[in-house]
Amino acid sequence: MTDGTDVETLVDLRSDATTELNRALHRAPEGSRWRVTNPDGRHNLAVGLTAELDVRIDGHVGYYCAGMNQRATVLVEGNAGTGLAENMMSGSVRVRGNASQSAGATAHGGLLVIEGNAGARCGISLKGADIVVGGDVGHVSAFMAQAGRLVVCGDAGDALGDSVYETRIYVRGHVKSLGADCVAKPMRDEHRTELAELLLAAGLDAEPAEFTRYGSARELYNYHVDDARQETRS
Repeated sequence: MTDGTDVETLVDLRSDATTELNRALHRAPEGSRWRVTNPDGRHNLAVGLTAELDVRIDGHVGYYCAGMNQRATVLVEGNAGTGLAENMMSGSVRVRGNASQSAGATAHGGLLVIEGNAGARCGISLKGADIVVGGDVGHVSAFMAQAGRLVVCGDAGDALGDSVYETRIYVRGHVKSLGADCVAKPMRDEHRTELAELLLAAGLDAEPAEFTRYGSARELYNYHVDDARQETRS
């Protein structure tokens, strides 16, 4: 582990362990810059960060990279495995390539940008973060998403937004099917403005007018006693 205090701290994972990297990042001073080389698909890189750090990872990462992130800026110059930025609270995470399933799961805040495609269950149980995907998302994305925004510049797989609550979903391409209680909604000026701001923050070039907004029909919000009686009789 080499400390280039005038520019950045360099960590080579061919010689340094994942635990050593994470321990060093947890102790790092505010505003410091880090560059991680040769990740070779290792899991749990840059997890649980709570300071305003700038972390660049040169290569592919495994499971749960940048999980529980708070305030840090994490850039992955490659692809990411399952659970990217899971339970992120704030800060930003960007992946230049593709991300596997459950990207941004349960994330409460911050911005997650995936420049390529995202796998199944992207944004599952989303709780307030913003997720912008430059390509496609897989099936059951935004399942039970409660708050926040999911932007998909490509296509979406089956059961998009199944049992969604208040999350706003914007899709530019084709949606294979919508999940329970998820419907297309009108794009008003406020939504086009919101979407333009998200695309600008993500650094992606797309026209808000090309997107369709999806959200909850709110049919699952209320308990209907007649439904229970019908189930009892059947």
